Amino acid sequence: MIEKRNFYIDGTWVAPSAANDFEVINPSTEEPCAVISLGAQADTDAAVAAAKAALPGWMATPVEDRIALVEKLIGIYQARSEDLAQAMSLEMGAPIDMARTQQSGAGMYHLANFVQAAKAFQFDRPLGDHAPNDRIIYEAVGVAALITPWNWPMNQVTLKVGAAAIAGCTMVLKPSEQSPLNAIIFAEMMDEAGFPAGVFNLVNGDGVGVGSQLSAHPDVDMVSFTGSTRAGTAISKSAADTLKKVHLELGGKGANVVFADADEKAVKRGVLHMMNNTGQSCNAPSRMLVQRPIYDQAVETAAEVASIVSVGSAQEEGRHIGPVVNEVQWNKIQDLIQKGIDEGARLVTGGTGRPEGLNKGYYVRPTVFADANNQMNIAREEIFGPVLTMIPFDTEEEAVEIANDTPYGLTNYVQTQDGARANRMARVLRSGMVEMNGQSRSAGSPFGGMKQSGNGREGGLWGLEDFLEVKAVGGWAAE
Repeated sequence: MIEKRNFYIDGTWVAPSAANDFEVINPSTEEPCAVISLGAQADTDAAVAAAKAALPGWMATPVEDRIALVEKLIGIYQARSEDLAQAMSLEMGAPIDMARTQQSGAGMYHLANFVQAAKAFQFDRPLGDHAPNDRIIYEAVGVAALITPWNWPMNQVTLKVGAAAIAGCTMVLKPSEQSPLNAIIFAEMMDEAGFPAGVFNLVNGDGVGVGSQLSAHPDVDMVSFTGSTRAGTAISKSAADTLKKVHLELGGKGANVVFADADEKAVKRGVLHMMNNTGQSCNAPSRMLVQRPIYDQAVETAAEVASIVSVGSAQEEGRHIGPVVNEVQWNKIQDLIQKGIDEGARLVTGGTGRPEGLNKGYYVRPTVFADANNQMNIAREEIFGPVLTMIPFDTEEEAVEIANDTPYGLTNYVQTQDGARANRMARVLRSGMVEMNGQSRSAGSPFGGMKQSGNGREGGLWGLEDFLEVKAVGGWAAE
């Protein structure tokens, strides 16, 4: 068993202020794989104090030098990518091949995109030709609390740390206690890269403890949080007393709208996208809306595809999905599958219980429901497991109404070969992102939502701007 008890504060590894051990569980085996310590108020205060003390110097560091340190970090990240993949596979259940490519690879991708965006960004610029003595200066928000989830650990750590570092913020990272090992490795990488003491600090803890302490801390200027809508609401309320900036990337219940003229691979593509990362993605296309002329065939195809999705240990190589992260999530998913059955949706494959041959581990059967409607729990709640809900529709207008009838607004998907219709849908779907015909968003595209999916944008230029304040200066003197 791995024992990683220390925190990284003010450029050094320090022991926690109190003994508060937490066992990290390997979801493939249900056995403990590591022991960490959860921080107390004294640990949070020490990390915030270190970040506050380091802020003036880091803000004054030329942005070119901050970018250069992130470029150095990228090289270290590449050298340790296998360590990161092994950690994530062990602690949160990503199959090792997927952990190497998608989970670990995402961090490298985001850091490189931040460097590219920052080199083209004018942190100090004139207001315009009409105002020769006015300047616009972009400066760091200040001390940033970064609270990250367990489902895409390095994806979220790098989206926050990379942007904050280049923007000139100092930071305290609190990773999910369910997946802390990769973040500890990342702290080792930040140390090796040579970031000044206090710029980056790591304190392990849970949401009730360190998370709440950071959200309410008077010396924290900004909270950047990725996780559940419930937790995002609590953070917003806690942060309101100090009027700190709050950046939220929350849940989703994306609609994948499949029109009758969709390409022949659209349904298969949608099912596999839903099952990726065992359905533990906030932008998963969890509601498949299918136009009625092709609905019956789509249900048949979806059932066939889901039924051959294999499930197995995260430590085994191969193209399969792993377990969900823990017992709490497993029970929640089981309850929602049973609700779908009880509410009258047609179960076409999967169901409750573990897959055949897997009696231990938090494994879920890849599940598809058909003949659902948008009032059912399985169509409204974020299940966060490998469960797809299929709903028929007749007209484009009906599809838009169903897709938008959700408190969430993260990602929607459109499948049609009619370009004009695709563009119309992109304009009227109420979500921060729309992807069409299997085409992913490009490098530097902002990730984020609206409504109860949050208010932040991560990645590229927009990700940098979220960690920057805009300062307007009048009467700028020529130098």
